Amino acid sequence: MKLETRHWTFLGLFVVITIVMLLPIRLSVPVSEQTQKMYDFIESLPPNSILLISFDHEASALPEIRPVGLAIVRHAFAKGHRLIGLSLFAEGTVIGYRMMQNVAAEYGREYGKDYVYLGFKPQYIAAILSMGESIPRTFPEDYMGRPYEELELLRGVHNYDDVAAVISIADGSLTTHWMEYGAARYNLTVLAGVTAAMVTTYDPYIASGQMYTLVGGLRGAAEYESLIGREGGGSRGMLAQSTAHIYVLLLIVLGNVIYFLTRRKRGL
Repeated sequence: MKLETRHWTFLGLFVVITIVMLLPIRLSVPVSEQTQKMYDFIESLPPNSILLISFDHEASALPEIRPVGLAIVRHAFAKGHRLIGLSLFAEGTVIGYRMMQNVAAEYGREYGKDYVYLGFKPQYIAAILSMGESIPRTFPEDYMGRPYEELELLRGVHNYDDVAAVISIADGSLTTHWMEYGAARYNLTVLAGVTAAMVTTYDPYIASGQMYTLVGGLRGAAEYESLIGREGGGSRGMLAQSTAHIYVLLLIVLGNVIYFLTRRKRGL
């Protein structure tokens, strides 16, 4: 098969990114105000505080949303907080469980005592309102089928009054329901980890105080990783993304140089 210009372009991009990713390059990313607020919030919580982590995203968003969730969960476990995981989006159920399970193993956290995963609940608006009244009635058993009252962490958790905040890890607009039904009715503190495309959607909620803060996209994940001193997918993803942008810009410059040299040679 004869390689065309576009084939060489994509092949060049692959080679450049591969080389950069293999080199020990560390990208310095200034920390934004919103990412710093998320970090400060988790840092300022009393020891053994309980956080709800809701994995409200699809599998298609994993390359961008997973580094955000990982950084936040790692920080919470590192500070000794206890986590209750759940999902209001079917695809995020297993993803959230595996993430919490893997990170808990990194920090030596025990299931049932330091973290619990409640699983998936359909009809997210009804689920959010129901948890505001009674979490045990909404989730009578955990993801593995264990009765709610048998899990040590959950014995003192009845509704939103018993948790410090909810952190929605989302790739769409589902986080708005946490604010409209959880925060507005039950005074629940709402934070979020979202894809970069959704950041501007939530800016008005932050400005109005309905959302406390958010971490957005690969850049937000990279910022958070620098704050907790743990490099991950955010930092490496930003390096690959920045390299790709520079590569494209160089191709644009090269294309223009060739164009004007050709015109000059033809005497145009």
